[in-house]
Amino acid sequence: MVDIMRDTRFLKTPRHLWLVGVVAVLFNAIGVYDYMMSKTGGPAYMASVGMTPAQIDHYQTMPAWMSAVWAIGVFSAMAGSLLILLRNRSAGPVFALSLGAFLLSLVYTWGIAGAGEIMGQTAVISSAVITAMLVLLLWYSLAMGKRGVLR
Repeated sequence: MVDIMRDTRFLKTPRHLWLVGVVAVLFNAIGVYDYMMSKTGGPAYMASVGMTPAQIDHYQTMPAWMSAVWAIGVFSAMAGSLLILLRNRSAGPVFALSLGAFLLSLVYTWGIAGAGEIMGQTAVISSAVITAMLVLLLWYSLAMGKRGVLR
């Protein structure tokens, strides 16, 4: 006999999963858009969003490995968001990868490259918001995996 209380096939998807998933996709679409525009639009795009010449130079001269870390961060965050909507428990590890990549990018920017001064207060705030969002999405996806909502 099947225990429908324990069998995840019978677990109804909570409404908050759709809300969190859609908000996550929209939030992370900003990161994907910014990455793609920074790579294809270059300095003109960066100037159009209010970056200073020193900030533009920082992004234009970053090493290839750091560009790869940036790409891993934004695309894995988007993948994790989509995995939530697909109710796939891989969302947790994918968000962990994204958070790790983002934290590495902070170490590079603020520590290795010493670009903290040129990035300004807006970068501090946006970095805090992104970190908080990634931590929350990681926690949420792991919690939903433990409850059997993500399979």
